Amino acid sequence: MLEIVIVGAGPYGLSIAAHLRSHGLPLRIFGRPMDSWRDHMPKGMMLKSDGFASNIYDPDGWLTLEKFCAERGIAYHPTEIPVRLDTFASYGQAFRERLLADLEEKNVVSISQLPEGFSVVLDGGEEVRARRVIVAVGITHFQYIPETFAHLGREYVSHSYQHHDLEAFRGRHVVVIGGGASAIELAGLLREAGADAHLVARRKALVFHTAPTIGKRRSPWQRIRNPQSGLGPGLKSRFFANSPSLFRLLPEAKRLEFVRTALGPSAGWTSRQQVVGRVPLLLGMTPEAAEVVNGKVRLQLRATDGSKEELLTEHIITGTGYRVDMDRLKFLSPEIRRQIALVGSSPALSSTFESSVTGLYFAGLVAANTFGPVMRFAFGAGFAARRIAKAMAKLCVRSAASAEMANRVVAREEKTSAL
Repeated sequence: MLEIVIVGAGPYGLSIAAHLRSHGLPLRIFGRPMDSWRDHMPKGMMLKSDGFASNIYDPDGWLTLEKFCAERGIAYHPTEIPVRLDTFASYGQAFRERLLADLEEKNVVSISQLPEGFSVVLDGGEEVRARRVIVAVGITHFQYIPETFAHLGREYVSHSYQHHDLEAFRGRHVVVIGGGASAIELAGLLREAGADAHLVARRKALVFHTAPTIGKRRSPWQRIRNPQSGLGPGLKSRFFANSPSLFRLLPEAKRLEFVRTALGPSAGWTSRQQVVGRVPLLLGMTPEAAEVVNGKVRLQLRATDGSKEELLTEHIITGTGYRVDMDRLKFLSPEIRRQIALVGSSPALSSTFESSVTGLYFAGLVAANTFGPVMRFAFGAGFAARRIAKAMAKLCVRSAASAEMANRVVAREEKTSAL
């Protein structure tokens, strides 16, 4: 029986695997490296996170984003140059090739419990038995499409997660729904790709990150009052980024409130010039109904003052984010899903990311209700990798000691029996 299986090969899965390997722990990791970043985010996108907060983590900092960019001749700055999507995806690929060459690009189709661990079945039919399983699937299974649009067919509605190459929308009328980063930037990129894109958002005003002041150092008072962090400037952001262990100790209601409200919908500073003055904006508008009429979608909107407006479009893309729902993880057996204790709709996790199902761990977005908003960002992968690897190293030492003791007992009994 194998010690550890990791499901998922994004920033969290790769970081955790690299840390476990540094402890010499036997593992197998399954998934397509950086899948969400390579195929499910629009070409031309920029990361909201600063360069220094966009690493994939190995214990020795051997391959940071900065080092990768230096090797490839890519412009880099820890805060002043935004990170391109294709740069980050290529960086993840390079991380895999150098540190985890044996990663297996296979899908896990089912995980069920065994008396001593788990049975993990792959899409080719192979069964892997493991004592511990780490689920690090990121956003893959949790796209959220509001009920207003859910009844429309795939031809008329889709989620932003489904789009990488936007060329198919050239010359088409498209409405993007949402006021967050994915919706705002997608609307701008669609416009650049030649689509007649409109943006509908309930918010009365779009929020953009403040552009960095190039080459200007912040004063000591500014650094104290508004400290920098992996989640952006500010005391709260600093706490969320640097203290996930303390966040876990907050009352459950407060944790859920922070995860729901902190770091609200906002777009990167580079999106402002792509959207403002270029994309028609319908702000302060809530979609109330949508129906297909003569091959197009009639969208009914209600303004904050109660007035109504209709919009006719060829396609709707919802940039409405992701909502964790454990029932969407169909590869987990129904028995396992029933046993998982929840915090909100996410698994309740121990200080080492272990769920209420012994030996089953979760990292990434699904861990946010326990460890805070940092788990929604690549920056949180460093903490998760260090914490999980340290815990598993201790467990494996205990397991090895127990096995050695058991072997000695068996040998002594055999010797006694022979005598």
